[in-house]
Amino acid sequence: MKFTAKIKICGMKQPDNIRDVAELPIDMMGFIFYPASRRYVGNLDPNSLTLMPRRITKTGVFVNESENAILDLAKKYDLQAIQMHGNESPAACSRLKTCGYTVIKAFGLENFDDFEQTIPYENICDYFLFDAKTPIYGGSGFGYNWAILNHYDGMTPFFLSGGICADDADRIKELKHPQLYGIDLNSRFEIEPGLKNTQLLKSFLENLI
Repeated sequence: MKFTAKIKICGMKQPDNIRDVAELPIDMMGFIFYPASRRYVGNLDPNSLTLMPRRITKTGVFVNESENAILDLAKKYDLQAIQMHGNESPAACSRLKTCGYTVIKAFGLENFDDFEQTIPYENICDYFLFDAKTPIYGGSGFGYNWAILNHYDGMTPFFLSGGICADDADRIKELKHPQLYGIDLNSRFEIEPGLKNTQLLKSFLENLI
């Protein structure tokens, strides 16, 4: 059966690499605005994103950032979606959604009890992103037991994240969760932090879709 979930490539920061990856059959591209991350976009020229196909949703990833700073950066880089990867409150997510942005809230998973933290965000966020629970924020390359997802009975669609690698295409195609909306690819497809291996991504996507 054809895989129909959305494809999000996260942790982009180099203009030439952004252009090359944008030519692949993907739906979303993520840019990390968290200074402590090795994939921090820094002073990326907003013009680097102007030539991206309109079919690709530009997504800013933030960690415990002020709402004003998020809105300023979203306007500067013409973002369409905002991913909250820290301890942001449901109220903060709601306010950003009211401003017209698609809102994704990330949660770290270790066992099925961790889904309880998603409950206050139901009916507020557009999507959840389920990542591995680690001491650092995002891009760790660590995975988790996907069987945990069978315990998620919420109504908010989710992105699968957390150490997905090129060998996981067949495993992903076997996932049947009704709320699986997309997959998030990052560190395991890199030459170095923030620089994606375009050929590896291309091969993976060909096997997946």
